[in-house]
Amino acid sequence: MTVASDAISGSETPNDGWSQSASAWIDGLGSHGDWSRAHVLDRPMLRRVALHPYRHAIDIGCGEGRFCRLLNETGIRTTGIDPTHALIDRARVLDPGGDYRVGRAEALEFGDASFDLAIFYLSLIDIPDLQSAIAEAHRILKPGGSLLIANLQSFNTAGDPAGWVRDAEGVERFYIDHYLDERSQWINWSGIRIRNWHRPLGVYMQTLLQSGFALCGFEEPEPDGGDPVRAARYRRAPGFLIMEWQKISTAGRATSANTAIS
Repeated sequence: MTVASDAISGSETPNDGWSQSASAWIDGLGSHGDWSRAHVLDRPMLRRVALHPYRHAIDIGCGEGRFCRLLNETGIRTTGIDPTHALIDRARVLDPGGDYRVGRAEALEFGDASFDLAIFYLSLIDIPDLQSAIAEAHRILKPGGSLLIANLQSFNTAGDPAGWVRDAEGVERFYIDHYLDERSQWINWSGIRIRNWHRPLGVYMQTLLQSGFALCGFEEPEPDGGDPVRAARYRRAPGFLIMEWQKISTAGRATSANTAIS
């Protein structure tokens, strides 16, 4: 994997690479997901979903709809949203009876309080306007509704562009740098070239708290099965976290309530 970084600015091209990378992404993900989804994230995400009697969910940044299909299998009516037409087209082919729509997280075309569960499954790192995306998730959730997030660890997105490198003694190390500097970066692997955003964990936390959410679950999931060599490397520098938040207030009241946290 290679990475090219840019500071976030209003002059950046809106292109995020997903339209050009959609075919390679679909081919690489397959029907069961990649190693990270199949052996790290899916089980704990579904376990958290099973704790509540959700009836209507929205997967924001659903891609080709894989997790939507898993949720539908549990009996939860799920709507998938993604800005990439090719991915939504594929989702509709794989699940003709599903509800998949082209749309952006920053401007969801749904009424207030439409869902009792909203999900960002490895999609917040693709969204340039975090604050608008979180505000929209809050708006479309019913009071007391849940926001479930699977995301890359911020120290992972601040990692060295070379990834794992060997030190002078030949030991593999994972180095991070410029952790506090928010920035976009182009990620390249297996025919895929997409733009991701690095943000410190504190930026995510403050945005969610000030948008009217309360944290009710946090997890750094461990690998379960799959390649043991990859699992051992993952344990040295875990790549993912899962957070569960609950809608508790309007954004304005939450901002006042959380002033002391800043």
